[in-house]
Amino acid sequence: MFQENINQYIRSVRFKMPNELRNEYPFCLEAIQELTELNFKKNVSFIIGENGTGKSTLLEAIAVAYGFNPEGGSKNFNFKTNNTHSILSNYIKLIKGINWPSDGYFLRAESFYNVATNIEELDSITEPNLFASYGGTSLHEQSHGESFMALILNRFRGKGLYILDEPEAALSPNRQLALLSRIHELVNDHSQFIIATHSPILMAYPDATIYSIESSYEEVNLEDTEHFQVTKNFLNNPQRMMKILFED
Repeated sequence: MFQENINQYIRSVRFKMPNELRNEYPFCLEAIQELTELNFKKNVSFIIGENGTGKSTLLEAIAVAYGFNPEGGSKNFNFKTNNTHSILSNYIKLIKGINWPSDGYFLRAESFYNVATNIEELDSITEPNLFASYGGTSLHEQSHGESFMALILNRFRGKGLYILDEPEAALSPNRQLALLSRIHELVNDHSQFIIATHSPILMAYPDATIYSIESSYEEVNLEDTEHFQVTKNFLNNPQRMMKILFED
């Protein structure tokens, strides 16, 4: 069943609904109720869906189940600023491949500030020169987008598992293209990416799997996603789109 992706660090995620918690968050989310098994067949897998559907909750659960800090970072990060992550990770099983990554990172846009703060604290107290792993400059002394790219260009070392939650949040279109280039470099160095995103630019990565969380985890083509279609229609005729939006 898994022969085609036996070399992936995470081959699949399996979930069994705890019936006694079916009506509680996050198990009440339709996307979670429809989840039984999700296979990661390619080196790059995207999970897409509208706001509130549960894609970030699922990504967080995968990361926590693998051993990452719920707020982000590598497996060595153990800080906690707000204990708000869900218990979904307790109810999923990760099916791993035959290889073990030598690097890994969980990047979530909404709590990256907390990660940057922890890096600053560690550099000043217990791990001097930690900034060198992130490009040599404090992440707080850079813009949000610059700090994202500093992390991805310097800290992601290859042969790794990288779980990214909406990495486009701080990135301009040009920087999203730069991220695609870096992802490709790392994939060629035996890395695996699992990414939750709204960005049709990122979804365009060649030979990636795109799972729509709104369609029972159906595998979809880029051109069939709402993200692509809305963006294309807007760019093709922005005046018409504005007229539709602003009509009384």
